[in-house]
Amino acid sequence: MTHRALQILWPAFLVAGVIEMLLFASIEPGEVRWFGFLLGWEPVTIHSIVFLLLWLLVSGASAMTVLLQQTAEELDPPKGAPPRF
Repeated sequence: MTHRALQILWPAFLVAGVIEMLLFASIEPGEVRWFGFLLGWEPVTIHSIVFLLLWLLVSGASAMTVLLQQTAEELDPPKGAPPRF
């Protein structure tokens, strides 16, 4: 189970980093507005929150891909069979 989680989280980490670099290459973090008002947060805080949100989003998409690739036997093994991870 840990191996599968790492297969999901590590590529998602890398992709979130690339997306964040592309995003903040065109947007200044100190000028981010929320409903028309400046947030007033430090740029490092904005970078961190956006990165974690992107990582969560990409991890969810990767986890759905892994879930959809599993066969019926992997999701619901026959009775008496050892669980497969």
